Amino acid sequence: MRLTLKVCRQKDAASAPTWETIEATGLSDGMSFLEMLDVVNDRLTLEGRDPIAFDSDCREGVCGCCALVINGSPHGGHRGTTVCQLHLRHFRDGETVVLEPWRAQAFPVIKDLIVDRGALDRIMQAGGFVSVNTGGAPDGNAMPIAKAAADRAMDAAVCIGCGACVAACKNASAMLFVGAKVSHLALLPQGRVERDRRALAMVQAMDEAGFGGCTVTGACAAVCPKEISLECIARLNREYGLAMLKGE
Repeated sequence: MRLTLKVCRQKDAASAPTWETIEATGLSDGMSFLEMLDVVNDRLTLEGRDPIAFDSDCREGVCGCCALVINGSPHGGHRGTTVCQLHLRHFRDGETVVLEPWRAQAFPVIKDLIVDRGALDRIMQAGGFVSVNTGGAPDGNAMPIAKAAADRAMDAAVCIGCGACVAACKNASAMLFVGAKVSHLALLPQGRVERDRRALAMVQAMDEAGFGGCTVTGACAAVCPKEISLECIARLNREYGLAMLKGE
């Protein structure tokens, strides 16, 4: 199997992007997309050429590092799938595949397909925690939580912070990411003590990072590899509005 890769190459955030066409040969349709890039980079290195810089870590769909736009869609556009879970069987032999980094002002390019997503970390630092003294691990039944609330909290907690929602949004908004983090903690008893301060602090950090506003087009939820619901954005708006009314 072979693919033609059209890759956006960029030395750093200050450099202009250029396009490079690279032939990927000797592939198997059982390879993951990142394994294919490893094979390509091995060949480029042997030829004395600069390998394609891309980010990855767990390669199990958990860490959120594999941030690539493939043929115009973050993570390749397959439902509930990260780039590391994407396999070459989804591509035709001889197909041309276009690779780009996340496009957002808040995600400056480090090199080629790697961007700095530290803005998401700063949002988490602003309020994505609880500061109660937990002590030792409590008994699992010591704090009853309604199943419906626990289910909604866990649905939001699966967010891996990859930034695909930002890359897909025409405004480069981080509302789905922030909504997931605020929802996760606001729905659980441990997070309710600081829910007002958290909503205000995380939204302020999001605005300071340069993310755009949300116009609820739904593109973020459509590409989210963990299928986070737009309900999280609605909950964030509600939490933020109530916090503003309380004057926290």
